[in-house]
Amino acid sequence: MMIDLLFRLRKAQVPVSITEYLAMLDGLQTGIANYEIDEFYHFARLTLVKDERHFDRFDQVFGDYINGLQNLFDSVIGEIPDEWLRLEAERLFSEEEKKEIEALGGWDQIMETLKKRLEEQQKRHQGGNKWIGTGGKSPFGAYGYNPAGVRIGQKTGRHGRALKVWDKREYRNLDDKQELGSRNFKMALRKLRRFAREGAQDELDLNNTISATARNAGLLDIKMVPERRNAIKVLLLFDVGGSMDYHVQVSEALFTAARGEFKHLEYYYFHNFLYERLWKDNRRRHNEVLPTVEFMRTYPSDYRVIIVGDATMSPYEIITPGGSVEHWNEEAGSVWIERVLEKFPHAVWLNPEPESHWQRVPSIKITHQLMNERMFALTVEGIGKAIKQLQKKH
Repeated sequence: MMIDLLFRLRKAQVPVSITEYLAMLDGLQTGIANYEIDEFYHFARLTLVKDERHFDRFDQVFGDYINGLQNLFDSVIGEIPDEWLRLEAERLFSEEEKKEIEALGGWDQIMETLKKRLEEQQKRHQGGNKWIGTGGKSPFGAYGYNPAGVRIGQKTGRHGRALKVWDKREYRNLDDKQELGSRNFKMALRKLRRFAREGAQDELDLNNTISATARNAGLLDIKMVPERRNAIKVLLLFDVGGSMDYHVQVSEALFTAARGEFKHLEYYYFHNFLYERLWKDNRRRHNEVLPTVEFMRTYPSDYRVIIVGDATMSPYEIITPGGSVEHWNEEAGSVWIERVLEKFPHAVWLNPEPESHWQRVPSIKITHQLMNERMFALTVEGIGKAIKQLQKKH
């Protein structure tokens, strides 16, 4: 029966090897999961899933797998002797639960109600608070919760915790094709790291302190070092307005994550495409601007440049002087993007539009070519590829 879980995971493109599957079986044989479903869930995920971006798919497959096992419940529901139910309930309930049951009417009332349910119910039921089934609040069934319940088809009480584990799907945004939230951006951007010790000496150097103290005949000699921080420097350029209004949330998530991850971070805005000016404040973008030439002079070429935009516009806005929809640009946007890339060789473009649309939109195709194919989707997979590109030596 366990082999079905392996096949389901592979079908869902969760890379599980035979070695990992056998390791899970060995662990189960030693009693690691202790016959508890939520413990089995955590242990199976630990042994079978190597990359957390597959957690969401694992949760979905595991939920379907367990629900399939629960369907076996259908084949065993029938006429159940009262004495068996009473003995089983006496064995499973704690003294505290028995007191709660007595307060709610006692065993006889519970058993009488159960008999009526068996007579009335015609099919399996999932959830709810009345029928015999699974995952609900009914007093009768399995994998749900009720202080005065009779467990049917389930070894131990679960109080609903197991379903909450895999149905909650806390890692649902980590799927390869899902757009990212702020937390997920932080995890992705964290891969772009190059640590250096900077600033005041305010961090304990434990190894050096031990060595210095030993050399000092046991007298404490504390040594401090500057804190290790990410030395990578980043420039974020955001397209705002127009079609990017549909992508405000994901842009804000990236901005929030980047500010938390990089000490050396600067950001600017543009509209549709890069021209001769950028700005910091969208409310004052017509009055307080930074010439792009000045922008390139201000920042060293070791900065990593991340351009965020959907690149969805008229092609003339990219390739023609005066093509901008907001002002008269003396030089085409394509000229300016080439200058920026020449100054900053570590540069990528992140596009929130689905990658499947790129070939159908002329302006995206042009931008992709101008970026020397360094355009990536705003997905976990796309961010990973962009980070690898930014880490390359030029």
